[in-house]
Amino acid sequence: MTLPRRDYRAVIVGGGVVGLYTAHHLARAGAGPVLVVDRGYLSSGASGRNGGGVRQQWETRATVRLAREAVEAYRRFGRDFGFNIWFRQSGYLFLAETPAELGRLRAVHDLVRSEGLPSEILDPDGVAAHLDGIAPNATIGGTYLGSDGTLFPFPAIWGLYEAVRSAGVDVALGVEAVGVDVANGRVAGVRTSDGPVAAPVVVNAAGGWSGDFSRRAGLEVPNVATRHEILATEPLKPFLDPMVVRVSDGLYFSQTMRGELVGGLTLPHPPGTSAGMPSSPRFLGAMASALVRLLPRLASVGVLRAWSGFYDDTPDGLPVLGEDPRLPGFVHANGFGGHGFMLAPATSRRVARVVLGEPTDLDPAEFSPARFLGPTPRVAAERLQLG
Repeated sequence: MTLPRRDYRAVIVGGGVVGLYTAHHLARAGAGPVLVVDRGYLSSGASGRNGGGVRQQWETRATVRLAREAVEAYRRFGRDFGFNIWFRQSGYLFLAETPAELGRLRAVHDLVRSEGLPSEILDPDGVAAHLDGIAPNATIGGTYLGSDGTLFPFPAIWGLYEAVRSAGVDVALGVEAVGVDVANGRVAGVRTSDGPVAAPVVVNAAGGWSGDFSRRAGLEVPNVATRHEILATEPLKPFLDPMVVRVSDGLYFSQTMRGELVGGLTLPHPPGTSAGMPSSPRFLGAMASALVRLLPRLASVGVLRAWSGFYDDTPDGLPVLGEDPRLPGFVHANGFGGHGFMLAPATSRRVARVVLGEPTDLDPAEFSPARFLGPTPRVAAERLQLG
């Protein structure tokens, strides 16, 4: 694609849910002209490769509040954008296999309840009431929050894409951001595969490639891209309402409105983006084994397709949001792990305020890129990077 102009108020790198939502907020604020560039096609990154879960059960209070705001935004999405994203608040069910795991979930439950959300602690019978056919002794308990849910990612991306383009945002697909131009110590523009673009602000919303792009701008960052695999089964008669997540191995799955089971399992892969996003026989075997051990009724179910995508992980499990103090005009909107879709409506609104030079309610100690620049290494604060 050839870029329609060569100067913008802001350039957003990444046309996924975070980048498009940020462009939407900027357009509503009259901040144009704004350009979104993406190296691939619409939904080619993690925004088109995830399981569609949206939950409010987290280990940090700030994340719970952002997630709660995001849930409300997704409830309004059809009215706001005219696209049905099939958002169903059918709950999230976390499973524990050991007392230590259940204790961890109890702490999450206490925090979520303190924020006014009706989380429940379940014993094995309570788990079985939500997960029909679970194997005997497969869990010692868990937690459940009925206002969590799932959505269909593709119409969400399509709705945002159409909305920002209608608002005058230029979206250039198949155009890669290859570097950042700097003048007088701050951002002056972006170099793209279609040539240079002048802009005083660049937003790094590149998901799994955000670390790569930050380094192209001369910034060393702790973001690590990690590949996660996912599959979809043949359609089954509806039997499952909530998204199910197991703490021990990261197994997660839900049933779509068409009856398919969609889910994944955490397996180790070499870090970085260089290996691409293939699927592996090892994952298919491990996922099948995990599902059948938990739900024996699935033994004869066929797999229709499998794929993978990148998590954009940080050392403390929290996203990186805000201007980089080492390069004014370079704004981070990344580091979401596998949960950019869950938090995008809320976090992108704050990122847009940063672009506009306005204050936000984000605690710099939790979200600012500056938190990684001190001499003391960051420790994990948000470890519930599952499902």
